[in-house]
Amino acid sequence: MKNNCLFLLAVFLLMQCSSKEATVYTPVPYTLEVPTQFTNKLIAPIIPANNPLTEEGVALGKKLFFDRKLSGNNTQSCATCHSPQKSFTNNLQFNEGIQGILGTRNSMPLFNLAWNFDERFAWDGKEVGLEKQALEPVRNPIEMHANWETVAEKLQASPEYPDLFLQAFGSSEIDSVLITRALAQFERILISGNSKFDRYLNGETTLTPQELAGFNVFMDEAKGDCFHCHGSDNNPLWTDNKFHNNGLDSNFSDLGLGAVTGDTNDNGKFKSPSLRNLKFTAPYMHDGRFATLDEVIQHYSEGLQPSATIDPLMKKVNQGGVGLSLQEKANLKAFLLSLSDSNFVNNPAFRE
Repeated sequence: MKNNCLFLLAVFLLMQCSSKEATVYTPVPYTLEVPTQFTNKLIAPIIPANNPLTEEGVALGKKLFFDRKLSGNNTQSCATCHSPQKSFTNNLQFNEGIQGILGTRNSMPLFNLAWNFDERFAWDGKEVGLEKQALEPVRNPIEMHANWETVAEKLQASPEYPDLFLQAFGSSEIDSVLITRALAQFERILISGNSKFDRYLNGETTLTPQELAGFNVFMDEAKGDCFHCHGSDNNPLWTDNKFHNNGLDSNFSDLGLGAVTGDTNDNGKFKSPSLRNLKFTAPYMHDGRFATLDEVIQHYSEGLQPSATIDPLMKKVNQGGVGLSLQEKANLKAFLLSLSDSNFVNNPAFRE
């Protein structure tokens, strides 16, 4: 009789555990708020079938993004290098990892990533897909320098994470796959589309004469000639998301895309960053060499360096650049700053 009771109790407890894992949680689909100009001018965002956006997944990803447990010594989070107030980058030329080692590249800002249609991320395109990209900084010895198994164990031992993973993914067993899926969900909802220029295109405001003149410099092939790599009023991403050698150096200490592909024709090529939110994202370029936007404009005006892989779009490299006047430089800067989205960097939904 005693054995039968024990058997029935064990069966009951097993059924309760199985029921909790299998039936209680159904994630709620997340409704992505897409700006009008994105809907009108871009194809639908890329959302992987095996990682759909859900309310629970996004909330979990946000919590993980700000959690220092993802680093080896619990001192750094993703947000350490990607601060919401700075358009999800920081104002350092190079980041310092948990071991005090400086990196060699500037942190890229994070927004509108769901429209990166070739799905190649990082300055050199080495990571394909946001889920895979999220693996790298955690295990990188000059960044967060953690072991993914140890990270999963720390989260598993917490009083709240197992239930949060259960709600988001139907499993309370935490591993790097589910962690990076959650992080990628949060990153995909980081949409910036409400700059002054966006509101101008929507008929909600006007631009100053200087901002309009700067836009004309930007679009003029004989002047700024910026739109080939950085989009236009018909490309609200303000980047082509491709890789270019933009004349920073004649010789390369960092091969960029070439180190990834092994093709010498790719040496010195880096991903074109979006021109959105430049007000918040200094310093500029893959190595943060330019502290100000004025220096960036000066580079394209008079500082281009020839090399074997210089992009054909740098048509005036032999003249050193496009040769803008002081007024044209000021106008171009005014236009570029009109692409800054204060609502994005102040959005409480994106903050800890």
